[in-house]
Parts: sequence; C-alpha cells; structure tokens
Amino acid sequence: MRKPLFLLFVSILLCSHDLYIKMETYFLQPDQEASLSLYNGTFEKSENVIDRDRMLDASVVAHGEREFIHPEQWKDRSHNTVTQLPFNTGEAGTYVVGVSTKARNIELTADKFNDYLEHDGVLDMLEQRTQDSLLEQDAVESYQKHVKAIYQVGDKRTDDWSAELGYPIEFVPQANPYEKYSGEQLAVRLLLDGEPLPNQLVYANYIESIHAHAHEGHNHAHDDHDHVHDHDHAHDHEGHNHGEDAAAEDEHTHTSGQQLRTNEQGVVNVDLPADGIYYLRTIHMTAVNDSTELTHQSKWATLTFEVSHSHDHSFLMWGLLAGGLLILGVLFLFIRRRNQG
Repeated sequence: MRKPLFLLFVSILLCSHDLYIKMETYFLQPDQEASLSLYNGTFEKSENVIDRDRMLDASVVAHGEREFIHPEQWKDRSHNTVTQLPFNTGEAGTYVVGVSTKARNIELTADKFNDYLEHDGVLDMLEQRTQDSLLEQDAVESYQKHVKAIYQVGDKRTDDWSAELGYPIEFVPQANPYEKYSGEQLAVRLLLDGEPLPNQLVYANYIESIHAHAHEGHNHAHDDHDHVHDHDHAHDHEGHNHGEDAAAEDEHTHTSGQQLRTNEQGVVNVDLPADGIYYLRTIHMTAVNDSTELTHQSKWATLTFEVSHSHDHSFLMWGLLAGGLLILGVLFLFIRRRNQG
C-alpha cells in the first residue's frame, strides 16, 4: 500500500534528534539554584520538548541514594523546544542524572533510512544492508533513548559517578570525570542490558565552556570538528503527530569529533584535549527478523560532563617560573659582584 503523500512529505522534512542532558556549566556550588535542560535535536539546538508520558525514568543519584524526579517538576521553555528541570544543588558531591524514554516506531523509505544510517553514524548497519543487498528495503524502526549527565557540586568528590542506572544502554565512566583534566584521557564503558558492549561505534565531541580561558587559546579547541549542527537532516525520531518543528534537509553528519570503537570490555578511551563540555553518543541497532511489523530496533545513549584544566599544573608552572627568575637574579648579583671585585 502506497504511503500517504503527507507522511512522505513529513519523512523528508522532519529531522533526527539526539537527546542530551545539558547545563550551562556542570560545575556548581552547594545549595545553588540551578537548572538542567533536555536538548532534543543537537547538542546546541533543541527542536522540541519531551512529553512527560514518554519518560520511563528520570532520576538523580547522589551520596549513594537515587531520587526519582516527578514529571510535574519539568517545565517547557524557549517557545516549547526545551524541557527544563529547576532544582537546588544541595550538598557537595559528584552527581549523576539520567532520563530514559519509551520506545517509539517510525517508518522510513529505503533511501531515507540509508541516509539516516550514514549521517547518524550507524555505519555497521549500513554496511550490513549493503552486504545483504537490502539497500532497497524500506524500514520500520523501534527506537528508544537513554541519556545521562555527570555534574560536580562544590569541591567534594564522591563515588556516585560510577552509578549504573540500569538503562537498556548506558555509558559508565571508569574514573570520576572531575578528577580528570584537559590534556588527559577518560575511559568510558558502554553497557547493553547491563553487559559490556564490544565493537560498538561511539562518537565523542566537546564545546568550549564558560570555564575555558580565552587567553589559553581554547578557541582552537574545536579543530574544525566542533561546529555542532544548527540544522538536522531528513529523519524524525520523535514521532509525526506531536507538533514538533520541522527542519530543512541539510548536508551534515552527527559524527563529528572523535570516532571510537569499544574494545572487548566495552571500553573507549576519550581524549580530553581542552577545557570544555564533552558529550558522547552512540546508536546500537539490530535487524529484527521475528516481527511482522518491525525491521530494526535501536537503542540510543548519550553522556555529558565538563572538563577543566588542573590548577595544580598552573601552580607548578608559576612556581617553576618564580624559581627560574630567582636563580637568574642570584646569578646576576654574583656576576655583578665578581666584576666589581
């Protein structure tokens, strides 16, 4: 049966949406009034809000306790494109916040599905379709999204950064991101249904944060790969009937930054080249062979956190500089007295 013309038009115009938990800064003070936002689109532009009935879970982990976020606590902002959560930070510590959404289905023509696989970096599925001569096959995909963020309140580091939320897919750092600094690496494990997921493509990127120092030249930190997209391409991952804004089709990808692949333990090592807000994303997709309705199933995951430079390094640098100047001063006085003698 031919798809209605309206649905064909919608599938061409509507865009794919990554889901991120975003904050202006992930370094906060105790008992500070703050807010976090759900960005459904790209990391710099949200296209639409998240319906509350889509949230299977929204919770915060701190000091060994998990607190669930009531749907009524969320507010819609920015002309109904951003879902926000105002909150009080509370005690010092390292916090984890997560949101998990229900599955939804979407129908796509073969061309649009192949285009989405390429631009969103689901390259293994695209290769499989190519090898199996299925590039002409239309798709019905069931997708769900599971996102996390880690933020730091005050100076006290706690172990909550390692919390596993039990989502179908999730990133779990192997060290506290707030004990890492620019110029270092952070190992992150990817879990699928609670087990390490090997050989999975992961994309990592960052944007400059308000903590970055302009005089340190961090404007170069994007290295031409940090131009986060202002427009999305032809694929909708938030449904056709919820009044979401359409975006014009554009030539771009969601795969800028570091392209990584998990090892046998499900771990990737993410470079942290400069101060900034880092975000990881992945889409794990499988073919469905035992359904008369679905052809594919996907699970999306993102993780965000912030990295700054080490103040210890700054103190060391100034100490070395002061020591060098002192030595030069002593040598100058010694040579001057010797010449006068």
